[in-house]
Amino acid sequence: MLKPQKTPTDMSFDNRAELFQKKIYGTSKGKIRAAVVWRDLEEILASFPKDKVLNILDAGGGFGFMARKLANLGHNVTVVDISQDMLDLGLKELAENPVSGKLSFIKGAVQDLPTLFPDNKYDLVLCHAVLEWLVDPHPVIGILESMIASDGVLSLLVYNKTALLFQSLVVGNFDYIKAGLKKRRCQTLTPQTPLNIDEVKTWLKECGLEQAGLSGVRIVHDYMRDKTDQINKFDDLLYYELLYSRHRDFAHLGRYVHIWTKPKLD
Repeated sequence: MLKPQKTPTDMSFDNRAELFQKKIYGTSKGKIRAAVVWRDLEEILASFPKDKVLNILDAGGGFGFMARKLANLGHNVTVVDISQDMLDLGLKELAENPVSGKLSFIKGAVQDLPTLFPDNKYDLVLCHAVLEWLVDPHPVIGILESMIASDGVLSLLVYNKTALLFQSLVVGNFDYIKAGLKKRRCQTLTPQTPLNIDEVKTWLKECGLEQAGLSGVRIVHDYMRDKTDQINKFDDLLYYELLYSRHRDFAHLGRYVHIWTKPKLD
């Protein structure tokens, strides 16, 4: 008798918020991700008038790691996430360490943003490491575009399928490649839908968004032969990650790729 197939669903990190916080941002790979993306965000912020208080939306922003940093610069930041546990963790941290700007946490899916904020347009929309956890990420690009002001910016961080393939080739994990880069068992913090970056760029263009910049995240870290060097040589590693993250030959080898875009002017 055939077992009924489970219907795929978007991922929520309920019951795993603290694990996520520890594993994603408390490790060498998380520190590199934070440093590269924050470097990019600082440049994005510098493109706005100096004294302007920005309205920022962090779609799928979890406990608000980047949102907190932005709010501490005096901006108004709204975090939306499907996981109540993630939001509760963010609210706990906010209560313990208030920010200089406004930081709010609202429960909701990224697909519900137009319903949650029907009249809002944002100067900056973040969607970091979210698309790869969705069953159908393509339509979300149009939703994100609809939330951006005419002179706003979309900051998109996506899990790179090419980098996953390349690392699997390097370590000789050929069975994994033959299986279509699909794990036999669901791993807690391994994204379910790695994305082709060229395809994502096409989706962005279809929505009238022009690429303003691109950085690879972890272009070196994941390929190091001696994994202890990821910790023992971290300062040098971070230096070179930042140095080569935008190099045309290396950026698309990043385990994640950060793309920021602006609405195309007619």
